[in-house]
This record gives sequence, structure tokens and C-alpha cells, in this order.
Amino acid sequence: MKKAVILLSGGLDSTTCMSVAHQEGYELYPISFNYGQRHQRELESAKAVASFYRVKEHRIFEIDYVGGSALTDPSISVPAYQEAEGIPVTYVPARNILFLSYALGYAEVLGAEAIFIGVSSIDYSGYPDCRPEFIEAFQQVVKVGTKAGVDGKAMTIRTPLIQLSKAATIQLAMANGAPLHLTTSCYQGGEKACGICDSCTLRLKGFKEAGLVDPIPYETFSV
Repeated sequence: MKKAVILLSGGLDSTTCMSVAHQEGYELYPISFNYGQRHQRELESAKAVASFYRVKEHRIFEIDYVGGSALTDPSISVPAYQEAEGIPVTYVPARNILFLSYALGYAEVLGAEAIFIGVSSIDYSGYPDCRPEFIEAFQQVVKVGTKAGVDGKAMTIRTPLIQLSKAATIQLAMANGAPLHLTTSCYQGGEKACGICDSCTLRLKGFKEAGLVDPIPYETFSV
């Protein structure tokens, strides 16, 4: 059976990616990361999603971040959502570069054909490592920087959500039977989602535009 490594945070987007890979018949090898994020709750969601799909193995990697983000430095507050230009304080330096590097090494060991990552260039917070040009550049790294790539068997970086709005992502997840009730997206990491951070707001707007009700609990609704 063909194999795929899935970057699984436990959030809506990565879980939708998992559902796409599952629908396409891949044997699923999700990986998650404990990088000192304040929203540690997402790791429990990732475990629950992996269990739902009865995966053969779910690996959680430890990365010792030095801060530099509201998600990894407790002295930097997570702001409420606001429409503004520029890269927000919730950007984690080089996060997707690191995550994809781990995924790439693991995929090469497994002999996997694909790596799935839930980046979107439509409904996102302005992170530079969620753009098509970043994915294209990393695909070139796969081609020239791995044995598989040199041998003409480079793994494909799959981004099924990159041109989808959050509403379209949610509709895809529902069509695939993805367990969105097990996911979390909140940057605060509380028992209930805060409802006002960037991630919560984009998620709630997506459900509203899709004409659906978000199955997870919130402290408040900003949309």
C-alpha cells in the first residue's frame, strides 16, 4: 500500500488533510510536534484523530523552541483577531521548515510517496510558510537534498487546502467524514476555545460561511 506522512496538529486543517489522504487510499503515518506551544491541548486532539483513523503509528517529536512567538513565549500575549497587514506575533519562526524537514526524513525512511500539510493561502494569518512559493521551494529541496530525490523518486508535498477558503475546507472535511468534533484550533489552549484569537475567528467564520455549526465548545463567539 502507498504511504503518506501527515503533519497532524490536531486542528481543523491538518485533520482535513488526513481525511483526504485516507480517501485516496494511503496508509497514514501522522506526525505531531511538542514545540513548547501554549496550546498543548492540540496534541491530545492529534492523538484522538490518529486513533479515529486507526493509524499504524503516530509519532510525536519534541522540539526545543527558544520563543519568538506568542505561541511559544508566555511573555507575549495572544491577541484578539484583527484584520491587519503584516506577519502577526503568532508566527512561529521557521516552524513549517522544521516540521517539513522532520516529515521529509521520516517519509524517506518509510518509503512514503507523499507528505500532506494543511497550509492555505486563502484564509490564513499571513504566515510566510503557508504560501505556494514556500511549498514550491521546499519541493525543490526534496528533489535535490534527498537520496530519493536524486534517484528520481522524490516525495510529493501535498497541499490539498492551499487554494481553499476555510468554508470550503470545512465542507471537504464533512464530505470526507473527518472527525472535526475531535479537533481544536484555539491558540490559547483552554478547555474551551476562546473564540476571539485569529485561529478561532477564522474557524468560526468558516463554519458560518459553510452554513454549519462548529461541534467544539467556545467561551465566546466573535463571529
